[in-house]
Amino acid sequence: MAKKMNDTILKAFRGEETDYTPVWYMRQAGRSQKEYREIKKKYSLFEITHQPELCAYVTRLPVEMYNVDAAVLYKDIMSPLPAIGVDVEIKSGIGPVIDDPIKSYRDVEKLGQIDPESDVPYVLDTIRLLTEEQLEVPLIGFSGAPFTLASYMIEGGPSRNYHKTKAMMYSDQKTWFALMEKLADMTITYVKAQVKAGAKAIQIFDSWVGALNVADYRYFIKPIMNRIFTELRGEGVPLIIFGVGASHLILEWNDLPVDVIGLDWRMSITEARNLGVTKALQGNLDPAFLLADWEVTEQRAKAILDEGKRQPGHVFNLGHGVTPEIDPARLKKLTEFVHQYSKK
Repeated sequence: MAKKMNDTILKAFRGEETDYTPVWYMRQAGRSQKEYREIKKKYSLFEITHQPELCAYVTRLPVEMYNVDAAVLYKDIMSPLPAIGVDVEIKSGIGPVIDDPIKSYRDVEKLGQIDPESDVPYVLDTIRLLTEEQLEVPLIGFSGAPFTLASYMIEGGPSRNYHKTKAMMYSDQKTWFALMEKLADMTITYVKAQVKAGAKAIQIFDSWVGALNVADYRYFIKPIMNRIFTELRGEGVPLIIFGVGASHLILEWNDLPVDVIGLDWRMSITEARNLGVTKALQGNLDPAFLLADWEVTEQRAKAILDEGKRQPGHVFNLGHGVTPEIDPARLKKLTEFVHQYSKK
């Protein structure tokens, strides 16, 4: 039988008043935990995600260790790509590597469709296990956004400048928009299956879209994001968008049918509000502060909480993910501080 859920974070995502500022951390599952590192000695990321009991344990671990207000499903934004015919490998120290990148319209035509129940049943089984039996806080599911996924598929792996991706976007619009539509179809189907299995909120990671200027975002990306979020609105769960180095796109995101905008550390909550951002906000401590003296961390966290408290709809998070060198004890201490300091 499902446990009684603390839904504070869902209220904050919806812009409602809460008794305290809820908190979760991107990449809180794994990375810096010694228990996770022991598991990683035996299994790869994909191997962990294919074992629902093990994957549920890794997902649950930070909730139990840090007392955060949400769990985030342990998986990678690459997880659904093999189902549509993309051969991807997560290489240690590099990231996702795709040996046969997308180069032409024909390559896009070859991509298939995802059937989550048969293609990624282990993801859905993990969600069911967590939400039906194990968690007392909401589970956040997620997916990569089309631009970010396409950047790996075209570049063949991580990139610093996304030149190949932009070159295709600018010079071969037929291929580009066909790829966007394929990835939008996959994202919508994949996310709907996560919600049906029990995910209570969804974050769409457009991690690298900050590489584009506003005009290009508006033309090449925004229509497909609008379609994705419009189709997901009917699922009845809060929808979050997040990217790194994308502060210049914040008003474009504010136009989208999302509930929450995730800020990295480059733009403050006050700056976003002064620009006219009306959505709930998530963020935005620079992860580097977790490596500084505690007094410094606390001072910066306090400033973020003070800004967030000025109106309902703030969830405390990092401006990007937990890095491997961050001490789990520091994350626990920060969570306690956020809860205590923000209590009404």
